[in-house]
Amino acid sequence: MKRLPEQPDRENRITFEIVVDAYDATERAMGWYCYLQDKLQVPFKAACQSARATSPLEVGTGVDVVGLASEDDCMSEVFVLVKYAKSELAVPLEQLACHAPDVQTGQAVADWHYWVARGYSY
Repeated sequence: MKRLPEQPDRENRITFEIVVDAYDATERAMGWYCYLQDKLQVPFKAACQSARATSPLEVGTGVDVVGLASEDDCMSEVFVLVKYAKSELAVPLEQLACHAPDVQTGQAVADWHYWVARGYSY
């Protein structure tokens, strides 16, 4: 699989705003969690862009993202809460294409997608 080309502006934001002073996986996870908690304007619309064995969403399914999952749930990857049937379900943010109207939310989701696509991990 071909690695996504480096995007200097995004790399700088990630390095100096999101995971700044993070010395281990837990601190990087918390950096991402705090960044997304601050930047995501919920609710927002999204659509499933990839199938995951751990998620019931099918490619193309539209969802309403209503928040971040708990900090504990986001220690290995970022999960967001979506309305699903009559309840809320945590799904990987990586699985969703963001259709939010505001730039801040779109940029934050794109930052996470970039991080994952570059092969970075906590």
